[in-house]
Amino acid sequence: MRIVIATLIGGLIMFFWGAFAHMVLPLGELSMRAPTNEDSVLTALRDGLPAEHGIYVLPHFDMATMHGNEQATKAYSEKAKANPYAFIVYSPNGKDPVAMGGNLFHQWLSDTLAALLVALVLIRMAGVGVVRGLCIGLAFGVFAWLSISVPYWNWYRFPGAFTAGYLVEQGFGWLLAGAAMGWWLGHKAHNPAVKPMP
Repeated sequence: MRIVIATLIGGLIMFFWGAFAHMVLPLGELSMRAPTNEDSVLTALRDGLPAEHGIYVLPHFDMATMHGNEQATKAYSEKAKANPYAFIVYSPNGKDPVAMGGNLFHQWLSDTLAALLVALVLIRMAGVGVVRGLCIGLAFGVFAWLSISVPYWNWYRFPGAFTAGYLVEQGFGWLLAGAAMGWWLGHKAHNPAVKPMP
């Protein structure tokens, strides 16, 4: 039961911190810009991309075609240097962004499952408490950032401000969640009315 409650505490803190970071603070929208002519861009997407949900990187690099083909590789290199770059997450079907019920549930579930991993680490530590929970939570947040955001910045040219904002969101959020989870687990471990788990 201690782990369940700690997991729910951590998941809820991350969920509400994420909502605050995106709705009140600008962390979730750093480097996001509006196109100068949205309608023409949308038309170009419909005309130029397959009717298939996927990720498209432009200019397109075809590994199978270029493997061992110096001429094709050189042509791609010249094209890439002479043209803009885009990393596009594309869906041919529209969706109402205001209808966020499913998205919010998935976010809460994701935060809660991640909090469960933090709780499982904390429960096995001797002397768990606020400080130790804070440190472990921060470590998880930075780990997630280094594993996901930094490679996206490095390979897919995600903007530096967007990447830094995600570090603040994940690092600070898991710092708060870890501290609360550590407090709960440490408090219950020292409460004689609560039987510790094996």
